[in-house]
Amino acid sequence: MRALKRYDRRGFTLVELMIVVAIIGVLAALAIFGVRRYLASAKTSEAKNSVGAITRGAAAAFERETAASQILGGGTSSAAASHSLCGNATPVPDTVPAGVKYQPNATEGEDFETGSATDGWKCLRFSVNQPIYYQYHYYQGTQVPGATGAPNPGPTGFEAGAVGNLDNDTLNSYFIRGGAVEAATGQLTLATQVYIENEYE
Repeated sequence: MRALKRYDRRGFTLVELMIVVAIIGVLAALAIFGVRRYLASAKTSEAKNSVGAITRGAAAAFERETAASQILGGGTSSAAASHSLCGNATPVPDTVPAGVKYQPNATEGEDFETGSATDGWKCLRFSVNQPIYYQYHYYQGTQVPGATGAPNPGPTGFEAGAVGNLDNDTLNSYFIRGGAVEAATGQLTLATQVYIENEYE
């Protein structure tokens, strides 16, 4: 009786094993795609966060009152304080990193350590000390060349952005946010969100 029970057990058929292997293969492919997408999203979050920080710096600089340094004689008044946007900042790095990271130079007068109280990165109070995947820019009154659909801030506005090429091909990705000073009210109005073109390039 025991011998009959021992031989009554059966294993998996070849078809069942092939189905299990196929399911594992599909799950592995989905996992690889998900991991790649996650890594690309982590890299693009650098650009989104930095563009947001540059935009906040531009808004804060506009809110600060600036006044010319003057020596006044008796019975005279100084010029009125004004609000103005920071002047252009030199793009960092000089060229768009192609699938690699760039370590900004923290030396005075280099990369994000350029500008003055009214111009460039020092006016924006923006700096990065960690390696970056993107080229960052800030233009007052003009746009970065290359992005096709970004809103134009016009001569009274600014554009903060990041340009990248994560997969080292001929196509760049753009992350841009701008703002403009309204002529009627003299107030700075920011774009509602970051404009994104070719996000994972």
